[in-house]
Amino acid sequence: MSHWKYKGKYLKDVPEGFFGFVYLITNTVNGKKYVGRKYFGTSRRVKVKGKTRRKVVRKESDWRTYVGSSKSVLADINEYGINKFKFQILFLGETKGQVNYMEENIQHKTNCITRSDYYNDCIETATNFIKCNYRGGKLFGPWVGLKQYKEVV
Repeated sequence: MSHWKYKGKYLKDVPEGFFGFVYLITNTVNGKKYVGRKYFGTSRRVKVKGKTRRKVVRKESDWRTYVGSSKSVLADINEYGINKFKFQILFLGETKGQVNYMEENIQHKTNCITRSDYYNDCIETATNFIKCNYRGGKLFGPWVGLKQYKEVV
């Protein structure tokens, strides 16, 4: 069984017709959060000898045991233990595009890259342009040279 909760219940199997999910990881010790996304699986096309069409091979991802990709989150999980974290699914998406859009949308709405109570420090967009923020009053990433702005939320 996985540690992911959706609408108050643990998610046991991949829901029918869904591609992936947007999640929120909360550290119950210090209250820090992380917004991210995970796909339920991957698909690829492989050549089949003697055939002109390729065969679609689907493989389930490690979503049941997945605990995030952020190095900061992983370091805190190692320090405090996985039991000190809540793993919530915020949104189930039917397509890769839906999942990507909702992750980025939630990250922008929560303003998580400029807030110190979130682990997020970059937002990777669909075109792989990475938007990074400033930490400790210093701007880094592609925004270097722009005027700093105050935290809104």
